[in-house]
Formats: sequence, structure tokens, C-alpha cells
Amino acid sequence: MGAHIERLWWALGLAALALSGALAAGRPAVTEAFVTNQSADTLSIVELASLKVVQTIEIGGKPAGIAMSHDGKLAFVTAPEGKELIVVDAAARRVARRIKVGRGPLGVAAHPTNGQVYVADWYAHKIFVVDSKTGTIGAQVEVGKSPSGVAVTPDGRLVLSADRDSNEVSFIDAATNRRVGGTMVGERPFGITIDAEGKRAYTANVGSNDVSVLDIASGKVVATVPVGRRPYAVALAGGRAFVTNQYASSVSVIDLASLKVVATVDVAEYPEGIAADPDGAYVYVACWFDNMLQRIDVAKMAVTGAADVGDGPRAFGLFLR
Repeated sequence: MGAHIERLWWALGLAALALSGALAAGRPAVTEAFVTNQSADTLSIVELASLKVVQTIEIGGKPAGIAMSHDGKLAFVTAPEGKELIVVDAAARRVARRIKVGRGPLGVAAHPTNGQVYVADWYAHKIFVVDSKTGTIGAQVEVGKSPSGVAVTPDGRLVLSADRDSNEVSFIDAATNRRVGGTMVGERPFGITIDAEGKRAYTANVGSNDVSVLDIASGKVVATVPVGRRPYAVALAGGRAFVTNQYASSVSVIDLASLKVVATVDVAEYPEGIAADPDGAYVYVACWFDNMLQRIDVAKMAVTGAADVGDGPRAFGLFLR
């Protein structure tokens, strides 16, 4: 598997790196958070400057996963019980389209350029490739058991899924929609995050209480970092990885150079989704049991604000716009 992935990346060459940098540079500053509230069947839109909910959208189907289009115009929400991908017009703050997808859609990620959306189906053990413009399913890619988190490399060439019940990460060629390999990681990987350079991926392993650090080019795990109990998802900011620990009500902070935990930030009860703003000043955490979105100041390593949202916020994915 490693050789196959390595050949693929050598073929991409410097052009891929240039595209990745251009995409990152073109990302607008974020002003809002789109928080899925699973128990309330809603989507809360939080203004980040004031940390106030400015709109609540009825979603239904126990919404969980969330992704934003690269331009911030659309939000993509998965509803596992409704078996739907819901497309939300982010500016108009309304549901624009409902798309029936699989048996249990959970994780979701958007391609940076071509309008494709990748939906991880927990029960079908597949990644569904959805055309966001037409609402049609273009491909179904078989991966490991119970895929949860899904992420796309910044250049749009690879899609990675965290296959929870296979203890594995699947690699998908986005051009052909074919699985081109897999790598064993920690026990029960759930959230997966790729760095801005497209070089490394980080999985939060809820079963082994650690984070696997994966070199994407070689397809190899280069480090395993112990964190708190039941890590759920990872966000990257300021040369550090921020990991939500569900059972510990905390966020572990990993220095990306040493790959050691350098701090632990106490947060509200049962933190789940986590995302960093592009400039790396703040990290935002959805706390399921306390129904709030908390803001962590990266420089201070402390919670400096919170917004009350709907019942059961998960915000599993990239939820900042």
C-alpha cells in the first residue's frame, strides 16, 4: 500500500504543493460557526465576535456531521436517522436541498474545487461521492467498517476516511473514486484531520485513548501520542494539535514538533467537535452535554468565551465559515 501511495504523490509533484498553498491563501476569514445539535434536530449559527446564536435552522434526522464549501457559501450537514445530506445556503441561512444518502451518513467533507462532497456511511461501510450542484450520487467507494471522519487533502487529490471498526484509515484517489490503500492506526479511529500542507493526518482513536500521526506520502504511522479518555476529533492551530477528550471534559494540546502533550485545557462536559480559525488565534469546541460552544484562546491556552447552542451539539467536522 505504502509504495502505491508514494508513487501517486511523486506523480503530483510540485504542482500539487503550489495548488495547496494557493487554496490556503484564498480562504476567507471566518465569522460564524455552524453547530449541529443532534438532540434538538437543529443547526445553530453562532456569530463568533459576540458568541451569540443569530439563527437556528430546523434540520431533522439527528444532524451530526458538518462541512463547509471552500468559499463558505454552502454548509453540508449529515442526518444519520434521516439518511440525508442536507445542503444549507449559508448566506441565506436556509435549507437549499435534501439528498438521500445511504443508511447512516455521519462524517462529511467537501472537495476544495470541484463541488464533490464525500459522505461516510457508518452502516454501509462506504464513502458516497455526492455532486453538490446536482444532488446526485456519482460513486460509492467501499472502505473499512463503520467509516466516521472523512477529510480531503488541500490539493484535492486524496480523500481519507477513519474506519472506526477496522482500526484503519482508507486512502481514496479523488480523480478515480477508487480506494488505493489503507493504513492501520490506533483503536477505533473516529475524527480525522489533515494539515494545511497535506503532509500529515491525525486520527483521534476513541478505543486506545491516543492520536495516530500519519505521514500521507508514505502511508505510514510516524507517531502515536497518548491523550485523554475517549478522544473524538482534532484541530490544528499555532503548531499544535487540539484534541477533544469526551470522557475527560478536556482538550489535550500536542506540540507538532515534538509530538508530545504540552498542555491540557479543561472544557465543559463531553467535548466533541473542534475546529480552528484560519489565523490560529482561537479553537472552538462543541460540548455535547452542556449544550455550548466554547472558545479556546490558543496563546493563553484557556477558555475565554462560550455560546449557548441547541441540545446535544456535535459539530463533527469543519464547522467555521
